[in-house]
Amino acid sequence: MRDVNRAIASFMLGFSVLMPIRMLLHHTFETAVTDHATHRAIVREGVSTPYADMADLVEGIAAALRADGVQRGERVALFLDNCVEMVAAIYAVLKIGAVFMPVNTLTKADKLAYILNDAEACALLTQQELAETSRAALALNRSVRRCYMLTAYAQGKTDSGTPDPRECAFPSALPGNVCTPSHPDLIDQDLAAIIYTSGSTGDAKGVMLTHLNMLTALRSVRGYLELRQDDIICCALPLAFDYGLYQVLMAFSLGATVLLERSFTFPVKVLANMAQERVTVFPGVPTMFTLLTSLKALHTFDLSALRLITNTAAALPQTQMAQIRALFPQATLFSMYGLTECKRVTFLPPEQLDVRPNSVGRGMPNEEVWLVDDDGRRLPHGSTGELVIRGSHVMRGYWRKPEQTAQRLRPGPIPGELVLYSGDLFRTDAEGWLYFVARRDDIIKSRGEKVSPREVENVLHALDCVLEAAVIGVDDPLLGQAVKAFVVCKPGHVLSERDVIKHCLAHIENFMAPKFVEFVAALPRTDTGKIKKTGLR
Repeated sequence: MRDVNRAIASFMLGFSVLMPIRMLLHHTFETAVTDHATHRAIVREGVSTPYADMADLVEGIAAALRADGVQRGERVALFLDNCVEMVAAIYAVLKIGAVFMPVNTLTKADKLAYILNDAEACALLTQQELAETSRAALALNRSVRRCYMLTAYAQGKTDSGTPDPRECAFPSALPGNVCTPSHPDLIDQDLAAIIYTSGSTGDAKGVMLTHLNMLTALRSVRGYLELRQDDIICCALPLAFDYGLYQVLMAFSLGATVLLERSFTFPVKVLANMAQERVTVFPGVPTMFTLLTSLKALHTFDLSALRLITNTAAALPQTQMAQIRALFPQATLFSMYGLTECKRVTFLPPEQLDVRPNSVGRGMPNEEVWLVDDDGRRLPHGSTGELVIRGSHVMRGYWRKPEQTAQRLRPGPIPGELVLYSGDLFRTDAEGWLYFVARRDDIIKSRGEKVSPREVENVLHALDCVLEAAVIGVDDPLLGQAVKAFVVCKPGHVLSERDVIKHCLAHIENFMAPKFVEFVAALPRTDTGKIKKTGLR
């Protein structure tokens, strides 16, 4: 009996030692530090930071947060550019059992104040370049106990404003304390992050994500992309955008390297860095690919090391997809669809690009998806309906917004289970492949017919002179709603309204063709680069 008890005790000890490596988001980083201490974690502005140095900075930030009384489950806002300190802060917050909230640096003071107040954030980590916005937001907030201010990155940048009394210097690294034990009481149901949506149709909502949610998404996406430890991933996406954030999370779960760019505002500079670092993975969004494919100097950069290109946020037009594949024939292109509420939903296997280029694929590993009608009934293949997602990557809900949560999380097929209603309309073909139709709120009802803006936009992008296009419905006394197209022409090209309408009438039904066409210099966008159709209205 004593031997049996000893065996059980030994098993439980081994279980308690091994389980944390698998169950919490930051354990993936701690494992990478142990296994790849000298390997480059981040390259930024030509400076390389190995995993061991990242761990030292994580320890320093974690120690400061602990000393200032940040407790398990409290929310910590990260209002920082894409920088080493931003990445370290994510893992430091997780390490002490708190919840990190990445905030886009384009956020204005009133929205930042709303986020801080809504989440009752206890701390704010920011930088001098953003001090004016931060201080204006803090003036409207009482929950933040401490604001850590990072010295300006920009040379010659001075801070002439009046500091908030809660401000202090940004924490420094603590060398020699690599991977001290993480918070022992956490389980994978604890919140890891709250990511606020762009709020293009109202107040921003805080998407609550647990450690289990984020680890599940990380493993599924990393798996089907077949990312490797020797990859060098270029991240020019904001880390406040989940697509950008997961580039770091996935890389750090493998011990890979991230070339971290502030943005894609200066694509030539980013491409030069990509060529120098021999980048192997390039994640982008349609706006970035539009800039990329229109660059005349693109051929001067050696990007032959690229083996993987990914796109999400919005579907790529077929013409642009063909351009990218022609420019980078050695690279595999993944077209994907996702939403903040569950990170990622579908991907199109690269071998299907030529077969069904307009599809966003099928559900990713460890998830189930299906379409439902307006009454919530599951639809067969070949139908059009709202996409529903089931899986352990689905959010916990919207922070302190039970009514909005109930609209999106509804009872699933298993009693007691909730599934995510995406709010997006899709159609499936006979084999079950998914095709995005529209946001439910974006569907245009003209002449008694339903018009998918996406279908009209695909036709517009087929015009050689069109750089970008967006379609909305506008009130019309006769039609109910009329189709209106906003078109951005390529530099040096000119189109008339008649040219556009004639082209559309030749390729789609007449009730789908635009009644109005407006030519604009640029389309309004959200902080994450999506076209903001509320701005067009």
